[in-house]
Amino acid sequence: MSHLLVTGGAGFIGSNFVHYVARETDHRITVLDSLTYAGNRASLDGVPESRLTFVHGDITDAELVDTLVAEADAVVHYAAESHNDNSLHSPRPFLDTNIIGTYTLIEAARRHGTRFHHISTDEVYGDLELDDPERFTEETPYNPSSPYSSTKAGSDLLVRAWVRSFGLQATISNCSNNYGPFQHVEKFIPRQITNVIRGIRPKLYGAGENVRDWIHADDHSSAVLTILEKGRIGETYLIGADGERNNKEVVELILQEMGQDRSAYDHVTDRAGHDLRYAIDSTKLRAELGWSPQFADFESGLAATIRWYRENEAWWAPSKDATEAFYASKGQ
Repeated sequence: MSHLLVTGGAGFIGSNFVHYVARETDHRITVLDSLTYAGNRASLDGVPESRLTFVHGDITDAELVDTLVAEADAVVHYAAESHNDNSLHSPRPFLDTNIIGTYTLIEAARRHGTRFHHISTDEVYGDLELDDPERFTEETPYNPSSPYSSTKAGSDLLVRAWVRSFGLQATISNCSNNYGPFQHVEKFIPRQITNVIRGIRPKLYGAGENVRDWIHADDHSSAVLTILEKGRIGETYLIGADGERNNKEVVELILQEMGQDRSAYDHVTDRAGHDLRYAIDSTKLRAELGWSPQFADFESGLAATIRWYRENEAWWAPSKDATEAFYASKGQ
């Protein structure tokens, strides 16, 4: 697999994957990204130009997609509309990108016999009770609760159907919540970090009891590359680093790491239908493919992420004011 086509490669998780592949392999990489507000060409700065081709385009453009897939040895499909708040405000873009875009890509991969890996989320499984000891596994039934997670569930099912009906050479991974460099400031962890840098008090939905299973984007990237190289066709692998923390704990850790009082945050109106808890059981990935996370300690990964946002204000500052104005209009 010397030539990878990475969709959404200028977004948060996709750009981290591109950087990881450039460091760890000799693969050539073509990035296809429509550069919506969540995509940033600057997130690919530093990747050797001799190994990177950037294409500004949409994954629903069948002619463009067919041309790029035909030239690639494998497709890694990150491109997605992914913000729950935005999906509640305007669901249609999530249908266009997550459903129609995925369909366009797998049809091209089917025609050309191209290896395909589909990136999904643990949110397709719904949520768990806060005091439930169980975690999501590959056998957990789908139970999405938002336009975002329901369209991601739909895209997963399309890939599975194309494997069974058409012999698509595909794998799927469902990952827990990512954090790390290049994440848009609308997202929970970078929003709180950049608030503190700007002298704004962090914001916490409701009581902050909602639990997320956090994983550093580099660990997600290493898992995806492992699945691409070693995963069994037609299989789904869950990616997680045993990083369960509730939102209150995360905000307080950010404040502590940044030299602030742990209580220096404000409670705001909770999101409608806010899932309670996500938790990933990644036993299959670890046992079958031999993967393990580098940032098994959430605190060290968070400290590295805070350092990145402190050192890269020029990257996130242009979108910060508009993001905070949007949330302020909603009382959040």
